[in-house]
Amino acid sequence: MTTKLMSKTLKAISIIALKAKEDPKCKFTSLAHLLTEDFLNECFRELKRGKSPGIDGVTVGEYVKVLDENITDLVARLKAKQYKPQPVLRVYIPKQNGDKRPLGIPAVEDKIVQMAIKKILEAIFEQDFIDTSYGFRQNRSCHDALTELDRIIMNAPVNFVVDMDILKFFDTVEHKRLMECLKQRIVDPTLLQLIGRFLKSGIMEEGVYFETDQGTPQGGVLSPVLATVYLHYAL
Repeated sequence: MTTKLMSKTLKAISIIALKAKEDPKCKFTSLAHLLTEDFLNECFRELKRGKSPGIDGVTVGEYVKVLDENITDLVARLKAKQYKPQPVLRVYIPKQNGDKRPLGIPAVEDKIVQMAIKKILEAIFEQDFIDTSYGFRQNRSCHDALTELDRIIMNAPVNFVVDMDILKFFDTVEHKRLMECLKQRIVDPTLLQLIGRFLKSGIMEEGVYFETDQGTPQGGVLSPVLATVYLHYAL
């Protein structure tokens, strides 16, 4: 029974991807209903074990002990629009140059919902992303980008290569502009509201709460795809 329902959800996402590919102007009005117990259960199975917990202290190992009850409660809150992501726990890890890099740790429950939204967004926007985009893309990597760069340099009259980095990009993405980008393809108010809540969920550092009025969710799997959508339209 469970396998059948999971396959139904995956099939629905595949149909959405096909529709997005066939009609570049299609805007999707109903997506939040895909956040079913079976789909979220599947997303949970993809979470990495042994990672540090978020601000609630709940680990993946603890969450799975009463998984069915947890997922049922999560879906109920999602349907009632009562679900609110918890602030991301921010810690710092040392860098080789002596500086420290901030690391965001979302709560397990928030990781599950982010994973689900990520899959939905990728099904739609992967059809739009240009072929020369490699960052955080499905079945692509930095090594693929380097291979393509090498092919171009060796076969085309290239005079120079520009290497650029956007300073603190993930921390400074404008929320309003990002939402405008998402609305090019998504007009489901429930899903957009949910994404907005993740953007505004805030950060907890050493017991102090900080609001987030810009940037994508730190440490979450949703952040890279949101950033890629933003860059797709910005560039």
